[in-house]
Amino acid sequence: MDGREQAAPLGEGQPGRVRDRGERPGRPRDPEEPAVGGRPAARGPLSAAVLALVTAGPPGSGRLPDPLPPLDDPWGEDHQLALYLCYELHDRGLPGVDPGWEWDPELLRLRRALEQPFLAAVRAEAEPVPPLGEALEGLLTQPPDGTGPSYFLLAEGDRRHAREYLVHRSLYHLKEADPQLWMLPRIHGPAQAVLMAVTYDEYGAGRPERAHSLLFARMMTAFGLDPGYRHYVDLVPAPSLAVVNLMMLFGLHRALRGAAVGQFATIEITSSPGSARLAKALERLGGGPDGTLFYREHVEADAVHEQLVRRGVIEELVAAEPEAAADVAFGIAAAEVVGGRFADHLLDHWRAGRTSLRSPLPDDPA
Repeated sequence: MDGREQAAPLGEGQPGRVRDRGERPGRPRDPEEPAVGGRPAARGPLSAAVLALVTAGPPGSGRLPDPLPPLDDPWGEDHQLALYLCYELHDRGLPGVDPGWEWDPELLRLRRALEQPFLAAVRAEAEPVPPLGEALEGLLTQPPDGTGPSYFLLAEGDRRHAREYLVHRSLYHLKEADPQLWMLPRIHGPAQAVLMAVTYDEYGAGRPERAHSLLFARMMTAFGLDPGYRHYVDLVPAPSLAVVNLMMLFGLHRALRGAAVGQFATIEITSSPGSARLAKALERLGGGPDGTLFYREHVEADAVHEQLVRRGVIEELVAAEPEAAADVAFGIAAAEVVGGRFADHLLDHWRAGRTSLRSPLPDDPA
């Protein structure tokens, strides 16, 4: 949940406050409603190429530059945003973009070109990947004096840090578990049944008002933030985009389904203690009931999920498919790579007294 514990200059298009249709003073916007004007601004030639292609008209009406812009910085702002834009067409879509672009061959060619160096960079940093048992054991141990973002927020963070943290995490938590659902039809037998039970909880276990995405939206509102889906995407830097992009990369490729399980296991196994720290930190910073409910919910739920994922999903999957063990272990290592980069980005900026976003948030109304 928290980056390491799992878990730049301004671009063009300075983001401003955009009021959504149907938004009225005093009524928080439903996070299921994409923000008007929520199509991100390009950060370089790759993301500009994606936007130019999908806004050219109906699918098939645009062409990519030939040759493609350089793909030599897979961790960079332009590369990560370009990949995020491609993945959003599989998810909520982009304003003003024909949904038929989702499976357009020209766009898929670019998406593949973006995915390959990103996956190679993740693999390079993840090596050497430990055996699965060792990787799981490492997730179960968290030192009381750790150094990740949740430790920082609990010990010394202020409300500005908390608000920035929520903005970073909003890219995932306002659609919590959506990327993981791509795994479900790719895993079968008992592992699939248990995975379905865990993801069912993420959507409120039959109670729509308890869906984790809605609890996160309430928390954002409690901290004076706009809960609109993708509202802050222009402020969020590459290390945060990479966390979400990794989930989608693993989920959309059957060949990476074991890695998708490992990435999800990293979240669920490490979530409960990190969530406990975050709940205490946000309460100390004036979060109130709505400002802490999301993390309080995860303390209890993910303590159960940790057992279910380890024993009901991973053990069952590996028993049925022993060759999947290495892929699950890689998924854990990969999640730690992108989570560690995210955590380092936050802490490096916060300890230097700088915003961790691409530009500062407006003043806190509290």
